[in-house]
Amino acid sequence: MAQEHKLEIFRGRWKFKSNTQKIWGVLVFLTLVTAVEVILGIMKPSSLVHSHFLGMKLLNWIFLILTIVKAYYIAWDFMHLRDEKSSLRRTIVWTPVFLISYLVFILLFEADYIYNVLSDGFISWNF
Repeated sequence: MAQEHKLEIFRGRWKFKSNTQKIWGVLVFLTLVTAVEVILGIMKPSSLVHSHFLGMKLLNWIFLILTIVKAYYIAWDFMHLRDEKSSLRRTIVWTPVFLISYLVFILLFEADYIYNVLSDGFISWNF
């Protein structure tokens, strides 16, 4: 017996009558998020470009967050993660989070070591 797809998005706050309406609703949502990214990329407001947060421009943080929102929503809705058990959802989400965090740690640690060797060691900057 085939399961019925849930016809709501945003955790049940917006409900649709058919799958076709839901697909159009999701398309509109993803299009709006992408349009905001494109508009910000074209305009590049100086208030977002010249202000920094945790060593990165605020505009880049906005791009990063909106991209994660789109990726999360695509996985949640189109890959039907919302219908899976919470342990599978956690496995899918936390594994890349852990691996990316580990990779960033290694890259920063090694970059600091290389910088210290090249600035204080016998090897000079010859790039």
